[in-house]
Amino acid sequence: MSKFGVIVLDGFGVGAMDDVPQVRPNDVGSNTALNIIKTEPNIDIPNLERLGLINAIGVERGRHIFSPDANWGTALLKHHGADSYLGHQEIMGTNPPMPLLQPFNEVIDQVEKQVKEDGFAVKRYGDPGLEILVVNNCATVADNLEADPGQVYNVTATLDKMSFAEITKLGESVRKVVKVSRVIAFGGSDVTIDNILDARHIKKEKYVGISAPESGVYKKNYHVVHLGYGINPKVQLASILIRHGIDVALIGKASDIVRGDTNRRFPGVDSNYLFDRFMDQAKEISNGLIFMNIQETDLAGHSEDTDHYANILEIVNRRLPEVEQYFTGDDILIVMADHGDDPTIGHAQHTREKVPLLIYKENVHYKYVGERESLSDVGATGAEFFGVEMPQNGTSFLNRITGGVDIS
Repeated sequence: MSKFGVIVLDGFGVGAMDDVPQVRPNDVGSNTALNIIKTEPNIDIPNLERLGLINAIGVERGRHIFSPDANWGTALLKHHGADSYLGHQEIMGTNPPMPLLQPFNEVIDQVEKQVKEDGFAVKRYGDPGLEILVVNNCATVADNLEADPGQVYNVTATLDKMSFAEITKLGESVRKVVKVSRVIAFGGSDVTIDNILDARHIKKEKYVGISAPESGVYKKNYHVVHLGYGINPKVQLASILIRHGIDVALIGKASDIVRGDTNRRFPGVDSNYLFDRFMDQAKEISNGLIFMNIQETDLAGHSEDTDHYANILEIVNRRLPEVEQYFTGDDILIVMADHGDDPTIGHAQHTREKVPLLIYKENVHYKYVGERESLSDVGATGAEFFGVEMPQNGTSFLNRITGGVDIS
């Protein structure tokens, strides 16, 4: 009866992937953790450093030095690009296939046909070539205007007219026939179809969609499901554990983007609030997975604000010892990331970086788990930890924590 905890510091990479010059040249030179330390040399994060952060970066900087007794490693991204959704699917044990980048109007015919076949009433709205679909006169299907163009389609609905189960069914109908990275299906209360249509915008003369914040769906009773391309949640760690009757708690953004039939979902953004929920679950759960995403690091990266990023890291640093006290005996806690988001690199998008693996296990030290080929190795390690079948992808490094070779 043991706990396996994972804390994902969203967008906290430790160096550009080797393929960056070919696939994302704007990310050359990115190293989120190191560049924050360079820019904010007085940042106070001794607990992260004790767990091996500087070891994972690979370069000491002033008083920020290697930890001699840390358990640590790094992990490479196997998914295309640098995406939080795909990163979390990869951590859970999926090998995400290459998605397409495609304006919605290039697939509107196929989507319209499929949605009609699945029993929905559909009409088009807008000028030819720049149309969206209006479904059951209470939902729209269109481009996502907040993500990279052509990467995501949104289903935007009013919960006053369509249940979340029906919104999810509509999203799954769209998902059947499109190959973009994500279909996001969501809705809120106290909004009308007119509110949604009034938030329609066109970008770059070929992407047309609904501005989700402007539509008002976030304001009351917001519900969302993310449907990824080639993602089968049944072969992921969370779903596997749930099938075996093992508790799974999903905290922060993880509650929105990791699927699985668990009532232990705690959405939110404020880092202190999320740490409180993480500790609540660590107290309640004697045998299970406690998985949390800290999103405020990523938001600071998008804002290109090193000072705020450093402040969030200091909050994380302060809360870690509180968490560690609930991980005793055979319990394992891993602090990691899903990609980079370097606020110093000169753009506001994610950066394609390897991530740290900082591992806490009571009375265990000097363990190096290597440079892992995929984030999925964390999911595979969790599966071996609980003695269940392996997820779709990944190689466990549990033996390197519980046995392995000391590097003292």
